[in-house]
Amino acid sequence: MAPKVLILGIGNVLWADEGFGVRCVEMMAETHALPDHVRLLDGGTQGLYLLPFLEEADALIVFDAIDYGLPPGTIKVIRDSEVPAFMGARKMSLHQTGFQDVIATAQLMGYCPARMVLIGCQPVELEDYGGGLRPAVAARILEALAIARDILADWGVAVREGRTDSPLLADPSIRRDAYEAGRPSEDAACRVGDARFLPGAA
Repeated sequence: MAPKVLILGIGNVLWADEGFGVRCVEMMAETHALPDHVRLLDGGTQGLYLLPFLEEADALIVFDAIDYGLPPGTIKVIRDSEVPAFMGARKMSLHQTGFQDVIATAQLMGYCPARMVLIGCQPVELEDYGGGLRPAVAARILEALAIARDILADWGVAVREGRTDSPLLADPSIRRDAYEAGRPSEDAACRVGDARFLPGAA
């Protein structure tokens, strides 16, 4: 039987490069026709709410922004037993600790996917509320998807060019093009906080 594969993008699209993983699954849905036994999911920052999806999966691919301590924009791939450690090491936001807990709980319950791959990108900028991906990170999405295609091929999963409709992706109003194009100017919307109340804000 074909393995049930979960392709998961996690992160917070509101904080610039934190949205890398989510934007990867969006792009995969727009450019790849995946078979029925492969599920695309925008996991956002849902934490333990993702457990039922892991329970149903035989194999897992995760896209995420990860602080590897490498040059910005660097892609690094982590596999299997190493994945939980990297999801919690040098965490950039609460979602990483949350997903580390998801994996640990799934392992404890005995239904963690047998195969796991983390495709992570070193961020350029996180402290930009409402910001989009920085060019150096956005430019690595296609590379990340190519890595995922190779992994799927190794698992015997056929992938074609096309589209995949998934009810588990974000609403179109916050997909990358709409979100970044609709961002107000710095004059119209403060990026870091109200200068009257936050030291250093301007």
